[in-house]
Amino acid sequence: MDAARVILQPRRARPFYGRHPWVYAGAVAEVRGEPADGDEVELYSHAADFIARGLYNSKSKIRVRLYSWSPETALNAEFFGARLDQAIRLRTILGLIPPPQPSPTDEGRASDDAGGSRSMASPIVGGRTACRLVFSEGDGLSGLTVDRYDRWLVVQFTSLGMARRRDMWADLLMERLRPEGIVLRTERAIGRLEGLELQDGPLRGEVPARPIEIEENGLRFLVNIALGQKTGFYLDQRDNRQAVARLATGRRVLDAFCYTGGFGLHAARAGAREVLGVDSSESALNLARANARLNDLANLSFVQADVFDHLETLLQEGQRFGLIVLDPPKFARSRNAVEEALRAHRRLQALALRLLESDGFLVTCCCSGLITMSMLDDLLAQLTAEERRTVQVLERRGQALDHPVSVACPESNYLKCLISRVV
Repeated sequence: MDAARVILQPRRARPFYGRHPWVYAGAVAEVRGEPADGDEVELYSHAADFIARGLYNSKSKIRVRLYSWSPETALNAEFFGARLDQAIRLRTILGLIPPPQPSPTDEGRASDDAGGSRSMASPIVGGRTACRLVFSEGDGLSGLTVDRYDRWLVVQFTSLGMARRRDMWADLLMERLRPEGIVLRTERAIGRLEGLELQDGPLRGEVPARPIEIEENGLRFLVNIALGQKTGFYLDQRDNRQAVARLATGRRVLDAFCYTGGFGLHAARAGAREVLGVDSSESALNLARANARLNDLANLSFVQADVFDHLETLLQEGQRFGLIVLDPPKFARSRNAVEEALRAHRRLQALALRLLESDGFLVTCCCSGLITMSMLDDLLAQLTAEERRTVQVLERRGQALDHPVSVACPESNYLKCLISRVV
């Protein structure tokens, strides 16, 4: 049976020839056929030229998510398995997971063909390491995120089409990685946008009864993959935490929106005089305190409070810091919320500038793809004048290497991290 066809409005095809994966409803002229939500469809230009294959969702503003630009390639388990293999191969090259080992039945047996290759068994997850195995658009798998934590995998579906194929994805992941279990995590906001109705819980195997211990840059962290934010840990900040730690020696450090202590623990181990972590989640702070004990770090303290309010309190008390990290949640989930989000960033950065000592360091992070680095530069420039401080940007950083950016989808370059000196 032929797939239904989605026909674009005139002069709307160019981004999709360029392999951008999101077809918004406003770009669609008509749908020929009666695709159910989650079905495979073909995308055509208004001039009736084939462009790509994708998954349809009438409930989403993203009406079609594109995956293949070949008219002969069906979006089946074989196709998605090959795309998953590409993602796993990248993490193997980066040294984040071990390379596949030969299957016992294939030991010493190679293909007789000159161009053949030996059959390989799947790598086994484990070793207390953690990484992002699949990064949605960054790996050509829009709507799917997979994180590895030691012997477990955590999966998030952010598109209805991928969620409808969750059993297929569980089979592919079990076959290739053989985890002890696969845990499904959801986000209510995304569920509403996509028309998704999923529940957190085991997808395969068992959910670990207690937090998992992982290692990052030589530090040990407890991760609650069943209840924590996102999939349990902010893996995208791995390299940024290490970069910021180099500036912490001998300084009093404020880690705002500290979650389970990622930036703070790195700073404490690097020789910070004192680290104060602030977050609104008591459950996250309980893990942060446990992480400090796990690493024998005594120069940290944590406060449960609204971060904006607590920064105001610290300012009223006359407290000062030599290094401040601002790593807030995503303030902007839609274009309509960008201005409000920038106001929140403005308030945070103004408070931080007033709390910073001369020759202090300000680390400003933003995880919204809708807010660009140039917007943050402009905001910091305005605050420099208003607060009468001299600010020098030392580094503009992004997400860790296991969160690759698709050049066809600039929205996948979402994390911004500015490290600045404040005089």
